[in-house]
Amino acid sequence: MSKSNSGSQKNSDQVKAQKGMSRRKFLASALAAGGAAATMGFPAIVKAQGPISMRWQSTWPTKDIFHEYALDFAKKVNDMTGGDLKIEVLPAGAVVPAFNLLDAVSKGTLDGGHGVLVYHYGKQNALALWGSSPAFGMDANMLLSWHKYGGGKALLQKIYDSIGANVVSFPYGPMPTQPLGWFKKPISKPDDFKGLKFRTVGISIDLFTGLGAAVNALPGGEIVPALDRGLLDGAEFNNASSDRLLGFPDVSKVYMLQSFHQSAEQFEVMFNKDKFNALPDKVKAIIENAVEAASADMSWKAIDRYSKDYIELQTKDKVKVYKTPDSVLQKQLEIFDEVIKKYSEKNPLFKEVLDSQYAFAKRAVAWDMDTNVNRRMAYNHYFGAKKAPAKKK
Repeated sequence: MSKSNSGSQKNSDQVKAQKGMSRRKFLASALAAGGAAATMGFPAIVKAQGPISMRWQSTWPTKDIFHEYALDFAKKVNDMTGGDLKIEVLPAGAVVPAFNLLDAVSKGTLDGGHGVLVYHYGKQNALALWGSSPAFGMDANMLLSWHKYGGGKALLQKIYDSIGANVVSFPYGPMPTQPLGWFKKPISKPDDFKGLKFRTVGISIDLFTGLGAAVNALPGGEIVPALDRGLLDGAEFNNASSDRLLGFPDVSKVYMLQSFHQSAEQFEVMFNKDKFNALPDKVKAIIENAVEAASADMSWKAIDRYSKDYIELQTKDKVKVYKTPDSVLQKQLEIFDEVIKKYSEKNPLFKEVLDSQYAFAKRAVAWDMDTNVNRRMAYNHYFGAKKAPAKKK
């Protein structure tokens, strides 16, 4: 090889070496920069993350339809997130007792839960106003309307902040008016409650105490055994399906319908605030929409299931159904006036919630009564007065 050719080859090798070094430097810097590689056409390698798992507990026994509602909500979220979030729901007592759910979720012992706000009544009695009162004539759906559009949401957060509860709360699922309860014999007048050992919760404790009852607040799963052992003379829980599944017809054959003690209650879906805030925005948005979807579905399922079990209570279980006398209903309202006055004087937050509900109810209930036709007339026209849903004593 000639000297000139040798020099040319050497220069060519040097150029290639320099190009190779430049390419290696570029790749190294691009990979170090991460995003730069993507902008220059090099695929970024992203490590896939697994689904987020949450362990929840309800405040209901496994066989209760309320636990089924909790499972329904979890399934909606699990399905809507495509498995990105997986909520497992355990029954009452699996981790903590039913009345300890708020503490467990707030501390992170549980990631979330399903229950009712009135179960936290001992922490702050204003929480009972989400269901455990006559609600100035509102039904549960109206109260949820007040919560979302009438200022209730901000007030609930204010209450939870006041007690240091590290939770995000979503009230949902409007309940029908709850029965007066199960008794050994029909209640015919307010004085029949005097000395009666009775189960209820929340502000209803004050209401029935005002009627003269000796009240004991028990979780749902403990009520029927207490009635069976004579520790209670009467008790209320919630609805025909839950009451039937929990075994009330086995210990009582007298079922009193209609009451103001819990005429506007709803459920609560609760998350640990830190766990909720750490979720991707997309998942949080799905949860918020799943709450409303589950709320509608729960109310539809309740109509179907409660009406079927209401018939079964009377036909198969031989339960006698009675309408609560107007004298008892009127007395409840009068006693509640005294109860709200007492708590309003002691608790500014209680009064703030009441005032907000009062203003909303004044227009909403008036609109509802003036707008919606009375269904009793249509029912009697098509099915006959003798087949009306409740017997008058």
